[in-house]
Amino acid sequence: MKTVNVYDFFSSPIGLGHVTRDIAIVNNLKNISINFVTGSGAAKILKKLEYKVNDIYNPPSFIVENGMLNNQTKWLWNYFQYYKNCKKISEKIIKINNSDLIISDEDFASLTVAQNLKIPNILITDVLETKFTKGIASLIERKMNKSMMSIIKNCDVVIIPEEGHDQGNIKRVGPIVREINFSREELREKFSFNKTTIIISIGGTDAGLFLIEKSIESILKIKQDIEIIVVSGPAISKKFSNVRNLGFVDNLHELIFASDLIISLAGKSTIDEAKAYGTPGIFIPIKGHFEQEDNAKTEGFIFEDINRLETLISEKLEQKRNKINTNGAKLASEIIKKMIKERSNS
Repeated sequence: MKTVNVYDFFSSPIGLGHVTRDIAIVNNLKNISINFVTGSGAAKILKKLEYKVNDIYNPPSFIVENGMLNNQTKWLWNYFQYYKNCKKISEKIIKINNSDLIISDEDFASLTVAQNLKIPNILITDVLETKFTKGIASLIERKMNKSMMSIIKNCDVVIIPEEGHDQGNIKRVGPIVREINFSREELREKFSFNKTTIIISIGGTDAGLFLIEKSIESILKIKQDIEIIVVSGPAISKKFSNVRNLGFVDNLHELIFASDLIISLAGKSTIDEAKAYGTPGIFIPIKGHFEQEDNAKTEGFIFEDINRLETLISEKLEQKRNKINTNGAKLASEIIKKMIKERSNS
């Protein structure tokens, strides 16, 4: 007879934004055993933080040249193949674990399996439809969106990390960010940030190499004593000149809080963390990546701002810090705990 409850958390490994907000949520789930399923850089972060993780997903890479997303149709096809593979993997894990609850951060394969097996399931997402392709390929994407909407509709709960009203099974909790237990002064001392400090970060893929190079070039033109910190992530091994190379880190949120400016691709989690910690930011989207372009537009940026970084950096260094309070991680964890309790009592 089964005596141990199993809660599987499937976290999309496409980028690092999914897993960082998932960590923020799980940090509030004290004394609840969570089994993560993911891959790539997301799995590396979880392992460094000593979470239980199945490092088993192998996500497709975006094809980016000079900051522009190319061959979206090929990427969509690769994603569809990846989805089918993830479906097989998640079904195997869910059946072996005899899972009581499936939590998914934009891993729709595991949700499909959970719903077919009538297992309670929770989705965490900030995207309700994709808009990668045009022309004939968009017909395929439209069909995939229709399937995605059906999955969303059949979730027990959908947690969205933005402000707004709840609708049906959709619960809007506000930005989900990791908690910091140190003051900014303590962190600056810890990291030896003695000058004006700019962080350049591009997440878990090599798609942002263009932004690192252009940002360094722009900062070096500014006549100020600035320390440049490059967080290049797990996919880039290149070391850059005239900067402090940190490579891959598991505490980017602390670095953002301690810095004076963050320059990043326009991933939602990084934007949310910068706003929550009050750090001015410049967020340049990959051109043609609808999600990043939407995120950037909300913050007042477009891809073409890559050509006026020097001006933007000077302006942002003069901007006052404006911390925005959010308890999204706690609210999300309370929703999950409520479902766990209901599941345990059933």
